[in-house]
Amino acid sequence: MSTTRLISCSAAKDLIANSRGVFNRNRCLNKRNLVYKQAFPSTLLITRKMATTKTNAAAAELTPKCLTLGNMNPNVKVMEYAVRGPLVTRASEIEKELEKGVKKPFNEVIKANIGDCHAMGQVPITFIRQVLALVSLPELLEDPRFPSDVKSRAKAILAGCRGQSVGSYTDSAGIEIIRKHVAEYIQRRDNIPCDYQNVLLCAGASDGIKSVLKLLIEKVDGKTPGVMIPIPQYPLYSASLAEFGMEQVGYYLNEEKNWSLDVSELERSIAEAKKTCNPRAIVVINPGNPTGQVLARQNIEDIIKFANKHKLFIFADEVYQDNVYAEGSKFFSFKKVLVEMGEPYSSMELASFMSCSKGYMGECGLRGGYTEVINMDPEVKAMLLKAISAMLCPTVLGQTVMDCVVNPPQKGEPSYDLFQKEKQAVLDSLAVRAKMVADTFNSFDGFSCNPVQGAMYAFPQIKLPQKAIEKAKSLKQCPSVFYAFQLLENTGICIVPGAGFGQKPGTYHFRTTILPQPEKLKSMLQKFKEFHESFMKEYN
Repeated sequence: MSTTRLISCSAAKDLIANSRGVFNRNRCLNKRNLVYKQAFPSTLLITRKMATTKTNAAAAELTPKCLTLGNMNPNVKVMEYAVRGPLVTRASEIEKELEKGVKKPFNEVIKANIGDCHAMGQVPITFIRQVLALVSLPELLEDPRFPSDVKSRAKAILAGCRGQSVGSYTDSAGIEIIRKHVAEYIQRRDNIPCDYQNVLLCAGASDGIKSVLKLLIEKVDGKTPGVMIPIPQYPLYSASLAEFGMEQVGYYLNEEKNWSLDVSELERSIAEAKKTCNPRAIVVINPGNPTGQVLARQNIEDIIKFANKHKLFIFADEVYQDNVYAEGSKFFSFKKVLVEMGEPYSSMELASFMSCSKGYMGECGLRGGYTEVINMDPEVKAMLLKAISAMLCPTVLGQTVMDCVVNPPQKGEPSYDLFQKEKQAVLDSLAVRAKMVADTFNSFDGFSCNPVQGAMYAFPQIKLPQKAIEKAKSLKQCPSVFYAFQLLENTGICIVPGAGFGQKPGTYHFRTTILPQPEKLKSMLQKFKEFHESFMKEYN
């Protein structure tokens, strides 16, 4: 049987010496893992596989392992991904306990920790699923129940597949006709030409981001490469930088100005970073995750000017570009702004990323996305193409979903009306939920929550009582982690503590999705309110 328990650092040393399968969370003291250093400053999650008999234990001792915690890749040991961290592990354990009939003050776990749309009840888009059905089972092309535009999309995709099958490998950069459709989509969006040769399909935006990020792994003038990332940030970035042995250069978003970017803060961050590393790129997430802001065009121009001044490669994470809700907010792609600014900015290197996991489609598990790279050195681009070829190709069903996103039904086609109705229903409902979440949190004692202008998350700040902060410290937990664990154990609601994304010292936050369907979201927020009132009463 496996047992999982939290122990203090003082008890860890002896356990580590005798451990099998130990995972040491205190390794987060590594500078590259700044985010988790804040979340779990001196707590170890120890998972041990107990031998069932003395014979098995003796046999194990006589068979030393080639790969051990002591000689494995140290970068893997320090990388962390907060969205699937200890809270989620505990949430899964609670689900199993509920299945076994263990009595809890709730009857289900609500996993508001991750942007998994369909898992939270969002209904798939009919057009997308019909095209997927036809490319997966081509004999359905003869079925009269499927509209003609669905059939034409499926035939075009199958024609681009070797052997007319989505089970075959595609080109490493993706099926050519889909790349051309992506280029046409970008051109329509920005009113700026797009060369399909600059479009690389990928298994979700995360895959594309890591592929480009790897190109920067090289010391320059003896200094480790660094990448500027927002704080709070999406933990993919801190995890990937740790994995690749690169330095995380955090810049704080301005919570008082609805999580905007201040150039003065960017200058402070890069000046400090240059003392120890060589900053080579800047990441901007727009709309924001976990913060839900939508950047104004002027703010984007300021960021581009800063990146040009410091010769930084720009990573534009734009996977939530369809998720804009707040009145007066509008999405501008970095490519559009950069090109329209003219020289020297229009010649800057930029990689932008899109996914089929978010937006109105929410097809997270099918892993589809694209990367557009512009102004990249041709020789470097050749190296990028070589690197992705080692992974053979992105999933073909994921490529199919991306084709449906960038090449949707057009007016006059049989699927158009239903597609538009379903798409708008999803986005309208998300807009209602975004407002509901922010308004509800702002009604809580000690809470402040910026408007959720876009994306799928709220990131409220909590003013915790000193008594609660002291209790958290006595357990060697960050106060936001302590609060999140208490919420989970008392309500079944799983959120992600702000420490997992990064937050200014002395402030405490958490991220929750707005994805639970309206009635379940109302119920969740009511449970949240009752818990918070009880928590504040206990610790005030």
